[in-house]
Order: sequence, then C-alpha cells, then structure tokens
Amino acid sequence: MSHENLIALMGFAFVTSITPGPNNLMLMASGANFGFRRSIPHMLGIGIGFTVMVLLVGVGLAGVFDTYPIAKTGLQVVSVIYMLWLAWKIANAAPPEARTAEGTPITFVQAALFQWVNPKAWAMALTAVTVYASGGIWGVVAVAVVFGLVNFPCVSSWTVLGQQIRRFLTNRSRLRAFNITMAVLLVASLYPVLQL
Repeated sequence: MSHENLIALMGFAFVTSITPGPNNLMLMASGANFGFRRSIPHMLGIGIGFTVMVLLVGVGLAGVFDTYPIAKTGLQVVSVIYMLWLAWKIANAAPPEARTAEGTPITFVQAALFQWVNPKAWAMALTAVTVYASGGIWGVVAVAVVFGLVNFPCVSSWTVLGQQIRRFLTNRSRLRAFNITMAVLLVASLYPVLQL
C-alpha cells in the first residue's frame, strides 16, 4: 500500500469511526450509565469484532451476499430485531443508585457479534475493502490493522463523552431522558437498513 493510500485509509477509518452510529451511541450511553472502566469490554468487542469483520469481508464473505441475496435480507431482519432490543436495553438502563443490582453493560462477545448486524459497520467494511485493499490478502490485512488501530481510540472517546455527561445525569429523570434519547437515536440509525 502506497503512503498516499495509507494516509487516505487512515482518514477514512478516522471519519467513519468517530462519527455517530450505533456503536458510538451505545458507548456514550454505556459511559454515562456504567463509567469508562466497566465499558472497556464493550469497547474492545467493537474494536476487535470490527477488525475481524473487515478481514472476513475482505476474504470473500461479501460474495456470499451476491450469490445468495436472501442471506443479506436475513441479516437485515436480524439487524433490526437486535438493534431494537439494544435500544430497549439502553432506554431501560438502571438509574445510578440501582446500577450494580440491575444494570449490566454490554459484554465483549455481545459487542463483537453486534458488528455483524450493524449497518454502519457493514458499509464501512465493504467500502474499506473495495476502495483500499489492494495486493490480495495482505491488502485486506493492512486495511483491517489500520481500522483496528484507528477505531479503538475513536470509540473510546464516545465512552469518555458519556462518562463526562454522567455529571449532569445525577437524578433519575435526567438519566431516564438521556437513555430514552440514546435509544431513539439508535432506532433512527436503522434508517439505512429499512430502505429495502
């Protein structure tokens, strides 16, 4: 990969990783509800899960959707159902005083698997592999590594933002309003999937 292509890929990875999307909205809610430390497995699940997704998309999984369009439709249905469940979980997150008893952050495995039903992650992975991966498997590996290195600090910043917002969510009604807003924004992010 040329120096110019590497810089362009890093810019693409940064912009797509730092902008709002399902992962970042969930991390902001997690930071607000559970703090940074308890959200680390969620952040790692996103970073590692997306890197693995880029690798697998790059080695041919995207071709499965071309051959079997029903697989893409099935994934879209699962995406909608899972994201609605996550929105419900965010909207009903435990208030600060009940957090340890009732609330639990999303786990590493849940966050990693979420990448496969996240429409923004699919768009990012397909675009990155199509535009920036050249030179066979090593080009795909390079794209995945760049995304892995750029993505984690970006998604972590959303958790920090959520943790800082937590200062203003000191009572039950403000936290509830914040969580419902995050849930609504997550559901709104389904718009690309619903354009079937």
